Amino acid sequence: MTRPERAINGNGREKPRYDLEERLLDYAASIILFTESMLKTEAARHIAGQLLRSGTAPLGHQGEAVSAESPKDFIHKMKVGLKELRESLRWLKLSVRVPLIKHTDTALPIIDETEQLIRIFVASIRTAKSNSVRASNS
Repeated sequence: MTRPERAINGNGREKPRYDLEERLLDYAASIILFTESMLKTEAARHIAGQLLRSGTAPLGHQGEAVSAESPKDFIHKMKVGLKELRESLRWLKLSVRVPLIKHTDTALPIIDETEQLIRIFVASIRTAKSNSVRASNS
């Protein structure tokens, strides 16, 4: 998952590259590729299906959050995405523990990215809650 560290904004100036949608697209793609590489056993197929659903869902939930109708709606949609990320983390760890993949080291970067995305979602939810409380006190 390589992304440029810097990008050009609309004014032609360089800006730090941080696009959660792109990161979630990369993450969903890595989940798809990971599940496709899992062993072809009954257990692996079951876990792959669970992981495929939970690992691709945060992309959609974040997309819904961007179009949220209220701060409360935004927080709810981000919380659902967070739950999916936490579920994915557990399926990934299980797939390594059993193991359900030939090369368990391929899971490590995905596990790391999952943990980072969880922290991003938690921080975003916390900020949205804080901003919502501040706005209601104004």
